[in-house]
Amino acid sequence: MLNLDVSKENDVTIIKVSGALDGQSYQELIKEAQNAYNAGAKNMLLDLSDLNYISSAGLVALHFMALLSKGETLPDTEQGWAALKSVDRTRESGVQKNVKLLNPRPEVLNVLEMVGFSTLFEIFTDKQKAIASF
Repeated sequence: MLNLDVSKENDVTIIKVSGALDGQSYQELIKEAQNAYNAGAKNMLLDLSDLNYISSAGLVALHFMALLSKGETLPDTEQGWAALKSVDRTRESGVQKNVKLLNPRPEVLNVLEMVGFSTLFEIFTDKQKAIASF
């Protein structure tokens, strides 16, 4: 089960992600990110301190947020692996400026590192430093 809690601090939209981000729930995060972006959010901080599981579908959601924040063409999230494969395009453009991650647990951080997302997203352990970095 996934829980999302959205708040705002300064000009940063903070989405606290709790539970499991997987094939059953990743669309919820994508929808929340789209709503925030459509409401004018330019900078998003994903608080992953209570996220205990992320699957490849969860990685698709993070990738989708990176593209959304840059105003790029969005992949069809129903395409699964095809959407994830387009990550290479994002990786070539360097570290994300508008989407950052906060406090991923070791089991989630391992997955992020395994797929190279730790070089794609800035990862913070201090919330105030993360907010100040935008």
